[in-house]
Amino acid sequence: MLQRNDFRIEICANGVESCMAAQQGGADRVELCAGIPEGGTTPSFGEILTARKVLTTTRLHVIIRPRGGDFLYTDMETERMIADIDIARELGADGVVFGCLTEKGDIDMDRNATLMSHTAGMATTFHRAFDHCNNPQTALEQLVTLGFDRVLTSGQQPTAPQGAPLLAELYRQADGRIAILAGCGVNETNIHQLFLDTDVREYHFSARELTKSNMLYRNDKVYMGAPDADELSLPYTTVRRVEDTIAALMKQ
Repeated sequence: MLQRNDFRIEICANGVESCMAAQQGGADRVELCAGIPEGGTTPSFGEILTARKVLTTTRLHVIIRPRGGDFLYTDMETERMIADIDIARELGADGVVFGCLTEKGDIDMDRNATLMSHTAGMATTFHRAFDHCNNPQTALEQLVTLGFDRVLTSGQQPTAPQGAPLLAELYRQADGRIAILAGCGVNETNIHQLFLDTDVREYHFSARELTKSNMLYRNDKVYMGAPDADELSLPYTTVRRVEDTIAALMKQ
């Protein structure tokens, strides 16, 4: 019979409000991110500090990603990532999430090792840069060598359910040496089948719903971002969806 402690649930949290909902819904940890439309970027120090204050039972992991786009970083970008890791630790983060690739789609062993040397005392996750690697099996072994605790992956497909065959293969290959964290497109409708298909025990999802803005006035001629973006709806993780997704995973 499945037990809750058999699994680890991580919520992709886009702010303190989502962190609070994740904790109330029973998540084991959050990955705190800004820039969700870009795939996640490093949140502000104020966001990290406030999240740390409200998260009392849920662990706080922080993405270290200085920009959207690819995962080929310059020395100057790496310097900023090192600073962000050091400050995340000072602010009380339990873990950090990052990943660097070479121009040929390999794991950048030197740059990742440099970042890893600043993570003492924190958990480490290699993020979905993994899904842009040219050889996932080789990449997984390199991450084991580097000492990462887990890798977040959709099985190199648009969603984790679509990537289930590779996720199952990676889970077997990892053999407990590194955790496979399945993420992207995971929700209450597919998480149980994803477990049956892969045997993966760690899941990453957002469980967000749109909340209407309380603004009564808007200048429709001005957009802060893309002209077709809905700027009067705010996507937040909800307690209900976190609970429902965990319950769906645990169904017998």
